[in-house]
Amino acid sequence: MVRFAPTLTIAVLIGPVIAGLAGIALPAFGYLPALGRTSFSLSPIADLLAMPGLWRSVRLSLWTGLASTAITCAVTFLFLAGWSQTRAFHWMRRLLSPLLSVPHAAAALGLAFLISPSGWLVRLVSPWATGLDRPPDLLIVHDPAGIAMITALVAKEVPFLLLMALAALPQTDATRLSHVAESFGYGRMAGFAYAVLPRLYSQLRLPIFAIIAFSTSTVDVALVLGPTLPAPLAVRVVDWMNDPDLGRRFIASAGALLQITVTGTALLAWLGLEKIVGLIGRHAISSGKRYRRDGVTRLAGASLALLCVVVIAAGLAGLAVWSVAGFWRFPDALPATFSLDTWKSNWAEAATLFRTTLAIGAIATLLAVFLTLGCLENESRRGRAPGKGTLSLVFVPLMMPQVSMLFGLQILFLTVGLPPTVTTVALAHLVFVLPYVFLALADSWRALDPRYAMVAAALGAGPERTFRRVRLPMMLPAVLTAAAVGFAVSVGQYLPTLVLGAGRVVTVTTEAVALSAGGNRRLVGLFAVLQMVLPLIGFTIALLVPAVLFRNRSAFRLARP
Repeated sequence: MVRFAPTLTIAVLIGPVIAGLAGIALPAFGYLPALGRTSFSLSPIADLLAMPGLWRSVRLSLWTGLASTAITCAVTFLFLAGWSQTRAFHWMRRLLSPLLSVPHAAAALGLAFLISPSGWLVRLVSPWATGLDRPPDLLIVHDPAGIAMITALVAKEVPFLLLMALAALPQTDATRLSHVAESFGYGRMAGFAYAVLPRLYSQLRLPIFAIIAFSTSTVDVALVLGPTLPAPLAVRVVDWMNDPDLGRRFIASAGALLQITVTGTALLAWLGLEKIVGLIGRHAISSGKRYRRDGVTRLAGASLALLCVVVIAAGLAGLAVWSVAGFWRFPDALPATFSLDTWKSNWAEAATLFRTTLAIGAIATLLAVFLTLGCLENESRRGRAPGKGTLSLVFVPLMMPQVSMLFGLQILFLTVGLPPTVTTVALAHLVFVLPYVFLALADSWRALDPRYAMVAAALGAGPERTFRRVRLPMMLPAVLTAAAVGFAVSVGQYLPTLVLGAGRVVTVTTEAVALSAGGNRRLVGLFAVLQMVLPLIGFTIALLVPAVLFRNRSAFRLARP
């Protein structure tokens, strides 16, 4: 069974992408027998191009995606260059790591509550500093330039890229190279930029491409914070797909193909930006300047990284307060009264959605862990790791715009007779959960000393027994942590639930995003809090179970990631 795991995993990662693309390509050219179209035509593309505001939507998607990715990289690399291998770096890492488990929708909702005209920031400085006794008439959330949306994406993607960088740093010989650069008189940041960053960046290209793909095609963050007239392209594609007029499905399919083009254009633009930055870097190196005085730049890097933590944490705190707020008039910084009425009156519905989200996440995570363990155990038995080309397949679902493959996947599921159920949605989540589980577990698994297995084999244990009695117990903390990461990813999935659930399967994430368009902040706060509680449960289990099981076996804790 283990030897078939890699093939099955690749099928899970690539199969839905191919099926999804085929499912939108045919309707985009007018072919969809289920709606009576049995011939090919260019009319869907012509109808799409005639849509008002289409090119502004395209520009918004490109702008928000590229700007958020560039700022994310700048913040991450500034912080790494200025503070890696310091005590402050380890503290900041501890602060940033939990943010990875916060769903994008919850982070966006929290930011919306924080920066809106009646949000916490304005309340904290009113009226004593602003003189305001009512919310200012400013368009901050849903601003036309997408600044609020970019801010949320940066705050959420910096922890992801930083953790990817931490996993890649040991492969760059960063400590030795930094010391050599400093011995030649270069400043700390210049030495990192000249000697370490080129090696590190080559390890981070795929995660950065995944950030670009997500940022140019995100739907949940755009619905909460993005421009509305017009909205970014991905949001408009979803609107066309959900239109009661089935004829709009052809335009939606053409729009999904255009979304792939937009994301591909963004990736090409990023490759061009890499060339420009490379030329600037080589010119800076050849100039011979050491840039020893980098205190201000180091402080800026730490401040920006800390700002990401503060923005997300304050936003989430605001959501929690709103969920228990009683009467709360502007400009009071805190509610005059606190009440559990919102929780009591909506608990029945919330509990149902909580259980549904839990079930979907559990199914998708268990399948992802099962496949990942199979692949890694197969590596261990064969004694060699897969090549870069094979590993890059893990990123394929992350680099493909969700909106461009899920509608095709929906048609495929309906064709093979899979109705919108919890299991169907869980299978769709699996496509996006599996890469994160694999990335979270692979390095820890490969770092396990192979001599443990050799000793077990010398004592007569077969491969199966070695896996069950040696590797799996020792790697249990890492496995549970990877499972917690996968579960958090599943909880945050908005578009797969919306499309594959077809309105019959609703989770706390889809409900929170849907409620964000209304004015009931207490209800939005309630469901956003549930979004945060679910990943927290997963990570708590990942910490407590090994602590209880191995309380008398300290050596097993060596495998903690």
